[in-house]
Amino acid sequence: MDTRFVGIAEVAGTPSVAVVVDVMRAFTVAAWAFAQGAEKIVLAESLDGARALKARHPDWVALKDGPPAPGFDLVNSPGMLRSVDLGGRTLVQKTTAGTVGALAVKEASLVLCASFVVAEATARLLRARGSDSGSVTFVVTGEDGQAEEDLACAQYIARRATGAGTTDAAGFLRRAAGSRAAAELAEGVRRGVHPDDVGLCVELDRFPFAMVAALEGPLMVLRPCAVPSPADNTPM
Repeated sequence: MDTRFVGIAEVAGTPSVAVVVDVMRAFTVAAWAFAQGAEKIVLAESLDGARALKARHPDWVALKDGPPAPGFDLVNSPGMLRSVDLGGRTLVQKTTAGTVGALAVKEASLVLCASFVVAEATARLLRARGSDSGSVTFVVTGEDGQAEEDLACAQYIARRATGAGTTDAAGFLRRAAGSRAAAELAEGVRRGVHPDDVGLCVELDRFPFAMVAALEGPLMVLRPCAVPSPADNTPM
């Protein structure tokens, strides 16, 4: 399995397999939303597009980065989301980097959205595909591809997926916890933040599922994907 790491602006052509990484906080939030019962997440191209989807589907739950705003029900915070019952609901998510990265590779044959909380399940899904995965493009969404937390997570998943021996997660998690994004969340530079957000974003393998995004008509839709453990012989 060949791997490469690119920023959103560096995505060229259509990758075969893309892993879009946003640790703080889009795809940590998405994982928590599925854990809270959400059925699917529609990745919106713009704030206006998210509002329009919400207007057409009043029962959908819309969330965005930053402080609360008209037309949105929630903010992009795992600490806030973890207490919300989302059983059977559809979410509309628009964030600064994560959703943009996923939409940039929407034509790929397989798009996985990832963060540390689903790292091992993501790596297992890539391993299960084996040679079918071929070349895997990791899209490092934050800071024009330089976000330390996203790069650390992408590199960790890549090592786990390629079977590069025993991989100690501690160093990768330290890099994420010491990142500029983590500092901005902890110091209140970013708005719409819960005090537990950083800790929740650097929690390894909290959830047993991967997250697969695919075009469903005109919409890019993210859904959880159960991934058998190595001891589970259930077919993929």
